[in-house]
Amino acid sequence: MRSIRAAAVGAVTMSIALAATACGGGSSTGGGSNDSPKTLTYWASNQGASIAIDKKVLQPELDKFKKQTGITVKLEVVPWSDLLNRILTATTSGQGPDVLNIGNTWSASLQATGAFLPWNAANFAKIGGKDRFVDSALGSTGATGKDPAAVPLYSMAYALYYNKQIFADAGISQPPTTWAELVADGKKIEAKGKQALGAEGANVSENIHHTFVFAKQHGADFFTADGKADFTNDGVVAAVKQYVDLMAKDKVVPVGNAEYAQNQSVSDFAKGKTAMLMWQSASANLKSQGMSDSSYGIAPIPVQSGTPGTGAQVNSMVAGINLAVFKNTDNLDGCTKFVKFMTSDAEQKILNTAYSSIPPVKAAQEDTAFNTPANSVLKNTLATSAAALPQVADESQFETAVGTAVKDLFADAAAGRAVTTASVKAELEKAQQQMPAK
Repeated sequence: MRSIRAAAVGAVTMSIALAATACGGGSSTGGGSNDSPKTLTYWASNQGASIAIDKKVLQPELDKFKKQTGITVKLEVVPWSDLLNRILTATTSGQGPDVLNIGNTWSASLQATGAFLPWNAANFAKIGGKDRFVDSALGSTGATGKDPAAVPLYSMAYALYYNKQIFADAGISQPPTTWAELVADGKKIEAKGKQALGAEGANVSENIHHTFVFAKQHGADFFTADGKADFTNDGVVAAVKQYVDLMAKDKVVPVGNAEYAQNQSVSDFAKGKTAMLMWQSASANLKSQGMSDSSYGIAPIPVQSGTPGTGAQVNSMVAGINLAVFKNTDNLDGCTKFVKFMTSDAEQKILNTAYSSIPPVKAAQEDTAFNTPANSVLKNTLATSAAALPQVADESQFETAVGTAVKDLFADAAAGRAVTTASVKAELEKAQQQMPAK
């Protein structure tokens, strides 16, 4: 999912449980119709540096869609801090949008509610066919063996953004490729009076994304092969500790970042306060904050040793946004036309350029506009060294439970409390207890 995510907490677990018992489509009828063919409501996730920027990007395209089809799209841009809970509420009440953006990591959880239109072969045929989309994006659209619950809209990957001038001032000639190099470079940077690495310690979803990657690099997973939570295995414990230790032990992440949850680390990097940032497709966000493309470089996220790749060399989760349709919509044909429009080659180029993301549509991704040095790193990561988060029904609860555990560990580190293997395991045990019984 996208870079401004602050996790939806509190009511998530309860909402998922309620949604799973609701009838299909989240209403008493559970079916779609074409009773209101001239309008549809669209919830867009906050992709840019602000909601105002998103409206500026999207409204001209929605006006274009109206001109082509006669359908008025009522747009609401929803902050990431609200999006998941609002979606879950809509699945139970039946009072929601017709079309909406979802974080791709939520696909299987939302699929389990039964509220969304399944993208079977017939529905994919209406938008040009499933084979238009790249495989990595399709891998995060729902549970294995089931028709996707959504269609890929924006693809992203994590990369290491680094300030060229700060690196030069610290005598560093190239970006780090391993975590040991990153920590060593961080010490040099801090000796020159700058912050080394930004993080969003209170952002539950960011915590999940990074600890998932660390777990892969330790040869571990948060779920067993049959979908059971396995948060306390040695590899996961080591992974979470290594991530939190960037603040607690290595001291390359400032203690103040334990409270960051709303893009503050991106702003610090854009303002030249911090030398490095691990983020998803950040170029458009940085540009909107006045940072020139020439002032920073982009490199793959470090690995334990060697170079990024598969298995223990994974260095990103498959990030992205999917487009879903509530199957109780009263403009089913209009929704299909809208999804076809938003995933058309032309719109994919426009929208993904605006958000510095990668088109999940093959033809658009191959366009020369996406052959920039930044995009080359992101595209190569998605193609060779990114892994999808578990597409299991309990994924949303996992994000909340484990992401909050990591948040609490960052708080411990910021307060000077010891972060030990035992304390990490204790937090993960509490997180596992919050998961539904199998």
